[in-house]
Amino acid sequence: MAQHSVEQRAITAEAANAAVVAAVAKAGELGIRINVAVTDASGVLAAFLRMPGAFLHSVDIAIDKAYTSAGFGFATAQWAGILQGDEALRLGIPTRPRNVVFGGGLPLREGGVLIGGIGVSGGSAEQDEICASAALAALGLDP
Repeated sequence: MAQHSVEQRAITAEAANAAVVAAVAKAGELGIRINVAVTDASGVLAAFLRMPGAFLHSVDIAIDKAYTSAGFGFATAQWAGILQGDEALRLGIPTRPRNVVFGGGLPLREGGVLIGGIGVSGGSAEQDEICASAALAALGLDP
């Protein structure tokens, strides 16, 4: 009999929680206030944490960064290079709902397998990515 399904791994609730806590701890060290979101591999929100005083509009941006990095499987900061050589893609991709094309979103991989995405918003794109990277490091996930 043919099989009509595949297994898909997803980040655990405990790991998603630990990731947002680690990102917020790094933001505290940097002296910034962030919103941080973790999604499962299909882009569904698994955890979210907002630091008091973090920008209100960064709530959705953090969630969408996690969604974008989980959906495409690469860092949101990579979009700049990808879009550079393709005018149609450069004009089209940024207009897609929820797609973020600037830094702060990273895929979450365990043993090379995509298990989710993390998005951070509130600092510069570089600071956001530092906070997201701290979450990966805290979980011992692939960079």
